[in-house]
Amino acid sequence: MNSSGIIRYRLYNQHLSARHFTDAADVVRYMGAVQAQDFAAAKWALGLRLDNNTDNDIEGAFNNGTILRTHLMRPTWHFVAPGDIRWLLALSAPRVKAQCAFGYRQCSLDDTIFKRSNKVLTKALSGGKHLTRDQLIPVFQKAGIATNELRLIHLMMRAELDGIVCSGPRTGKQFTYALLEERVPPAKTLSREEALAKLAKQYFTSHGPATLQDFAWWSGLTMTDSKAALKMIATEFISEQIGEQEYWFSSSLQDPNTAPGQALLLPNYDEYIISYKDRSNLVDPKANVVLDSRGNVIFNHTILLNGKIAGTWKRTVLKNSVELNITPFIKLNKAQHAAINTAAKLYGTFINKTAVLVS
Repeated sequence: MNSSGIIRYRLYNQHLSARHFTDAADVVRYMGAVQAQDFAAAKWALGLRLDNNTDNDIEGAFNNGTILRTHLMRPTWHFVAPGDIRWLLALSAPRVKAQCAFGYRQCSLDDTIFKRSNKVLTKALSGGKHLTRDQLIPVFQKAGIATNELRLIHLMMRAELDGIVCSGPRTGKQFTYALLEERVPPAKTLSREEALAKLAKQYFTSHGPATLQDFAWWSGLTMTDSKAALKMIATEFISEQIGEQEYWFSSSLQDPNTAPGQALLLPNYDEYIISYKDRSNLVDPKANVVLDSRGNVIFNHTILLNGKIAGTWKRTVLKNSVELNITPFIKLNKAQHAAINTAAKLYGTFINKTAVLVS
């Protein structure tokens, strides 16, 4: 396998070159978790991997709770399946809390305050209530818990990490919180070893070929835990040395084919880019692409040509149409431009607007 093979397998495993799912919850469950701090963009990330789904379909799945959104791993917002949320939190929350410790100290927050705030939230949301952050501010203040500056963000994130709250249905464009125990049906409890093995299996199945370092980055786990997790599932996967890196991928996958000239309009933070520590395979050598932590292309909507980053795009939503302004990093030929236009139409269909390509 070479760099081209890595690209082909990843496009296939991430269901970008072939769509086998019709339900958002199935995609999220298969991927393990899907980064989702930009909600509209994250819905499109799922739409790209689904057959015949629209923005409204995925919004409906979110509102009825078949997919959830909470802070997991690293930490940031992720879509997660209800059946996975508890064991994923148990696995990742301790490390995320340690990473947040400095912020807690800056905001004068400690375990005593978090215990009080979680109790306040449980009382406020019990009985199936769904409240926005703004609606929760006076509830905290009445209980004598200050919500100024970054405190409210930390209070709510900590409640998510403690398994007290998760996403509720949206009220208009506003997000709400719900009690996890009321929103999510009971699920089997996993031991820590079972959770490590399951997360590794989900990752290397859906994101492979990938390295141990990629998995550690994506999961936020320590290298020690990542090595242990991979060791537990190694017999179910194939490893191949490519250059100085060892890549792991499913042993049951046949060599996939991708159509020549295939174009994709990825949202920002898409799993295809964000979920690998080493993203060098994604760069077209002809393109001037920044992939470091400063102003990097992963914070933008990206254009893929044959699996490689070839530009960025921005959208302007109008009444009956959506303008997609593209900024290519390479000189596009007629076939490539036509492929991008086809990808633009797919996005327009997803949000029920006529797509107009602007370059």
